[in-house]
Amino acid sequence: MSEQRSDAANAPAAAAQTTAAEHIRRAASPIDRPENADLGALLERIGDARVVLIGEATHGSSEFYRLRARITQALIEHKGFDAVALEADWPDAARIDHYVRQRDLPPAEWTAFARFPTWMWRNRETADFIDWLHARNASLETAGAKTAAKTAVYGLDLYSMFTSIEAVLAFLDAEDPETAQIARLRYGCLTPWQSDPAVYGRAVLTGRYHYCADQAVAMLTELLDRRLRYLARDPERFFDALQNARLVADAERYYRVMYYGAHESWNLRDSHMFETLQAILAFRGPASKAVVWAHNSHVGNAAATEMTARGEHNIGQLCREHYGHGAYLIGFGTDRGTVAAASEWDGPMEVMRVRPAHADSYEALCRASGVPAFILPLRRPLGDALREALTAPRLERAIGVLYRPQTELASHYFHAILPEQFDDYIWFEQTRAITPLATEELEGMPETYPFGL
Repeated sequence: MSEQRSDAANAPAAAAQTTAAEHIRRAASPIDRPENADLGALLERIGDARVVLIGEATHGSSEFYRLRARITQALIEHKGFDAVALEADWPDAARIDHYVRQRDLPPAEWTAFARFPTWMWRNRETADFIDWLHARNASLETAGAKTAAKTAVYGLDLYSMFTSIEAVLAFLDAEDPETAQIARLRYGCLTPWQSDPAVYGRAVLTGRYHYCADQAVAMLTELLDRRLRYLARDPERFFDALQNARLVADAERYYRVMYYGAHESWNLRDSHMFETLQAILAFRGPASKAVVWAHNSHVGNAAATEMTARGEHNIGQLCREHYGHGAYLIGFGTDRGTVAAASEWDGPMEVMRVRPAHADSYEALCRASGVPAFILPLRRPLGDALREALTAPRLERAIGVLYRPQTELASHYFHAILPEQFDDYIWFEQTRAITPLATEELEGMPETYPFGL
């Protein structure tokens, strides 16, 4: 009798699940492979958006990277997008930009994308897109287009505090040696923590060291005060130096506040990403359009997830609030397969097996639709019946650079309202791990190649 009562109680939930899966099946546009997906309807929905944010449910699934690159290529070729902004550090992404726009590469004694997790951008899927962009920009140059017409690549993240300090100093050494000496004195406050910036935050918190915010901000102010002089000489190089100085100031604060609470450091990081994106668009001009590549947890609207209950926001939410429908948010999801990830921070990359999605998740609904891969429109006025079926909060999975399948529910799931989080959702029932670039593949590449040894 108790089993009968339990079945009766579960019947409405099971019916709702079946209905939602059926709505997904009807609304979905099936995909065969990322390389031949029909993007016409998606591009039409994107319309004249100025910012398109394209996510990933993991930092290591090949299908996500490949289709994100394909969508970006279409946006560049058919919609006039001229900037690609990555969840990567500014100096590392600048190496990509020097390569794809054939700009002179300043000498440096560091290797791009050498910090954990190296595989996140140093992989075959990313390299294929970079090579495509390099060739496309080269064809524009052959046709006589101005440098500004070429698509540029930028980094939005803030972990490269000391590489950014070196970049600011290199700029000032060439342009303003007297100010370079001032910069060395100001940034000297941070030098003792170069090997491990996180230790700086702990030292400040425990009172064993004074904080260096004033010096970092003063250097940023100095550059801003002299911007007219620097801009007249070389706008691109000054913009690069200015963003590196902003990164140093924000990174100092980030490492200082990370011990006070996770939401404070998260918010500072995503605010930095949004402000950097704004600076990129302002620098490139009113006609500029940008594609953002980052994890779902950054590009989806945080206000539609449990992040908002923790006091967290993200770049997707900030773009939605600032641009309205001028920001288009695209998420990805998968049920099972393999993923490139690590078991612990600073650990080696492993090819790990992804467990089938939790029964109470959006991923389970997509699996139940019976469509192996698809693009799903979620923005109004399209798909109102679908949106209604998906409006009840459900679990959603997020795998970052770490994957802990043994504690997956606690470590990798959060509640969300999918139709409010994304404008489109792209599904691959089964995915495979990205392919990291092997050392031998990089030997003999030109010095300007961003993943050079």
